[in-house]
Amino acid sequence: MTLVHMNQTDWKGLTDERLGAACMEPTFQRIRGKSPEIKTEVISHLTPGQKALCMFRVMYDHAKPSPAEYYAWISYMMDLPGYWSGVMEGLRFFGDANMIGMLEETQEALAARNTLLGKEWSSASLSDMERDEALRITVNSLFARFTEIASVSLQNIASYIRTHPQEFVQLEAEPFDPASI
Repeated sequence: MTLVHMNQTDWKGLTDERLGAACMEPTFQRIRGKSPEIKTEVISHLTPGQKALCMFRVMYDHAKPSPAEYYAWISYMMDLPGYWSGVMEGLRFFGDANMIGMLEETQEALAARNTLLGKEWSSASLSDMERDEALRITVNSLFARFTEIASVSLQNIASYIRTHPQEFVQLEAEPFDPASI
């Protein structure tokens, strides 16, 4: 279990989005650019809450920049064993039925497109939306809803972290400042 070290002032001052990112940064430093085997090994040592947060952040951080990245990243996760199920398990851990429903709807829409066009998940690319107007309209709509739902997801996850800090952080005592009296 890897805990992030943080002082009380920083801990209290983080936004919901930054709190989750800060709690995962030590883990992401260990897995960024590494083989799937190393990623699996590192993630296996996380607490259930850390693992759920990790999988959410992997999905969210890659999918949030644009509709095209949302489309490409969801397709990429569908193609990699364990990624999609890990994200969904993480969302179940946090009780995030709205995001689960949103991602399932996205999966169904993209799977139907792939079936219609005879494509595999691995064939998705960022430029697909430039060439496919129906895909662009569908993904833009899904992405707008994803962004809206994600703001609530971030609040719920931050609430969990704040009520279970021992799973994520080692809070350091603030130095005594006599001027604060």
